[in-house]
Order: sequence, then C-alpha cells, then structure tokens
Amino acid sequence: MSTVNLTQATFAETINAGGLVLVDLWAEWCGPCKRFAPVFEKVSEEHPDAVFAKVDTEAEQALAGELGIMSIPTLMVFRDGILLFNQAGALPEAALEDLVGQAEALDMDEVRAELAAAES
Repeated sequence: MSTVNLTQATFAETINAGGLVLVDLWAEWCGPCKRFAPVFEKVSEEHPDAVFAKVDTEAEQALAGELGIMSIPTLMVFRDGILLFNQAGALPEAALEDLVGQAEALDMDEVRAELAAAES
C-alpha cells in the first residue's frame, strides 16, 4: 500500500478509524526527511493492513503545532486511536520493521487498562 497524505481535516478521522497508523511528519526542504521517505514507502508496501500516512509540516503548520512537532522527520505510531510511539529522527528499515511488529503484537486491551490505571 502506498502512503496517504493527511491534513488537519483528515488526521483525527484516520488515526481513530482503528488499526495501526504510522504517520511521518516531514517537509520538502528536510534532507533527513527525503532519505527516510523511501524507507517509509518500502515498509508500507510490506504491511498492507496498516495505514502509512504523511503530513507535510509546511502545508499543515497548524496540525504540526497541535502535535507539538519540534523536529522533523518525526514518526508517530497509533493503534486504535492510541499514540504508542512519537520520536523525531529517521529510522533505518530494520528498526521501522521492528517497530511495526511490536505495535502489531501489542495486546490493546492491556494497553487501555494501563492507560486507565495511570489516569486514575
């Protein structure tokens, strides 16, 4: 599956639709972003059940601000609407594959229980 572009209008709907969503926040002028893009695209093709999305931080400055993006590229991983990972910096292909595998293997009922316990 190829990547999809997200905007402020489509971001919440996409991450809350359920399943695994990886979001690459990038900009055209960013060298590390350009080097990470083909890695992100390649891994997306190997995981057709996950959504691999991109946010152009120049075109979506308000969304980038709401997400607290201070450095790019930043990778965010959501599953069932829950943020599991948020880190600046480009990952090598093996690390991205490992991250996808870890996110897919999580017991989300356990994650929700841990979040509920932390909030109370």
